[in-house]
Formats: sequence, C-alpha cells, structure tokens
Amino acid sequence: MSVLITGAAGFIASHLSERLLLNGQTVVGLDNFDDFYDPAIKEKNLAAARDHSHFTLVRGDIRDGEELERLPGDIHTIVHIAARAGVRPSIADPILYYDVNVLGTLRLLELARVRRIHRFVFASSSSVYGNNEKVPFSESDPVDHPISPYAASKKAGELLCHTYTHLYGISCLNLRLFTVYGPRQRPDLAIHKFARLLAAGEEIPMFGNGTSRRDYTYIDDILQGVEGAIRWVGEHEGAFETLNLGESRTVELKEMIRVLGEEMAIEPRVRQLPEQPGDVDRTYADISRARNLLGYDPRWEFRAGVREFVKWLRG
Repeated sequence: MSVLITGAAGFIASHLSERLLLNGQTVVGLDNFDDFYDPAIKEKNLAAARDHSHFTLVRGDIRDGEELERLPGDIHTIVHIAARAGVRPSIADPILYYDVNVLGTLRLLELARVRRIHRFVFASSSSVYGNNEKVPFSESDPVDHPISPYAASKKAGELLCHTYTHLYGISCLNLRLFTVYGPRQRPDLAIHKFARLLAAGEEIPMFGNGTSRRDYTYIDDILQGVEGAIRWVGEHEGAFETLNLGESRTVELKEMIRVLGEEMAIEPRVRQLPEQPGDVDRTYADISRARNLLGYDPRWEFRAGVREFVKWLRG
C-alpha cells in the first residue's frame, strides 16, 4: 500500500518523500511542475527519491479529476501538500489561488471518498490566523479574519476536510505549518531570497521596520510532525483534528537578516520599504496539542538551521 504525496517535487514534499522511503514506505508522488518557480529546481529536488524502487512519480494536476482517476489503485493515505503558495502573489491572482488550493483540495477529497481512502493529512498554514492579537496562536483561536486570498484558501481547505470527515468518515488532520525553512526552501521565500541577494552583493529589501516576527520552523522538525500526523490518521478512524507545527519561538525580521549575514560572513545592506498588504505582523505557534497528540518535539535552534541552509546553498 502506498502514500500519495501531492506537490512531491516541492520543498517540503520532496524531503517527506525521501524520509518515508528510507523508513520502508511506498510513495506515489504527484506534481504538475508548474512555473511558479523554475521547474528544473523541482526536478533536482526529486533526484534522490526518483531513483528509489518504491517511488512512483506521476506528472499531473490536482485539479484534473481524470488524471487523479489514473493514479495507482493501492493508495491508503493522502498527504496533501500541493498548493499555490505565497501571500503577496495571491493578492495579484486570487482566482488562480482559489482554483488550485480550494478546487484542488476538493478533488483530492473526492478521490478519497470514491476510493475509500480513509486517511488524509492536509498541509494548511499559519496564515489562517491573520493578525491574531493573542500569542502564542492556539488551534482554538478564531480564524475567521484572513488578510490574504492565500490564507482564505487554506482556511477553506480546512473546512472541506472537516466536511468530508463528517459526511464520509475520512480521518483528516489539518497541519498549520509555521514558516518552514531549510535546504531546498523555495527561492521566493525570505531566507533563500535574501541569501542569494547577499551572495550577489545586492541590497536586501526589508518591508516595514524589521520588527515583524516569524516562528521559523526547520524542515526536519516539520517532517517529524508530518510523520506523526500520518500515524495519527491511521490510528484514529473517522477523526478530525487541527494542529500547529512550529518551533514555538519567534525571530524578528531584522534579526533574521543579521543571523543570515553572519552565517554567510557578509555584511547585509538593507533597503527599508513600506509594509506589504497581506503580510501579518507575527506568527507564534502554541504546539502543546501537537506535543500531546503526535509526540511532536521540535529541536532545531534558528542559527543552526540557517547554517545548514547556507551549507546547502553553497553546495
């Protein structure tokens, strides 16, 4: 029996594919290799997994019901990571974000219903909390005020998962991921983007005064949480849950720039710009429920994670 991982050629999902394969799982990876960033990077992400005898790559779109019907028939768990990502681009093209993130999620839930796949893990986002004033962010906090189409699309995906648990008994676990970073991080994300600008001797654009804070979560800790989620949906028939996966520590934007510069041994030159619409002031995860239900135990200190990222970037 196989685990279906959507968005398999992306940052998080390519790492997850390798990790599950190393643990003896059979993996079907689905990806459409879209051009949100260079598809050649995605091909490279999958290099190790693709050579494994228990990995099958399917090139297809989560919105295409006919393509989903052609997936192998032995899937027992769906880990849905594929998405049109990014807060700022979602403001420029909200219809595309709705199409991929909402319709695509619905298509996969329908696949699960039709094939009687009763285990579904959905990669949601900390962006659903919006500018939540209470910290740290808890799963019981209201999330009815998203401030970007991306955040709204992720909240919609969570609601669809709940509906399919209620109607069809599919065990669904929503994972609200907090600012994941590490080797293979998408090139549009801040740490990766800023590192390339530093290496090129260019200025770093800093939106706002640098006091916005993020709960940066290293990729290995996220993978630990996702593996726990896969076990959880297998052990809890017909259950629904939503959990935060973060480090439960926050780092200011200007501190992130400073640490990245120190690890690259380059003095950053910063250009301050106005705050961007859709950006939240801070993210900060309460991870007590994930600790209790999944045994989630994040351990990566921010500087150590940045150091590993820089090693990867420099090859």
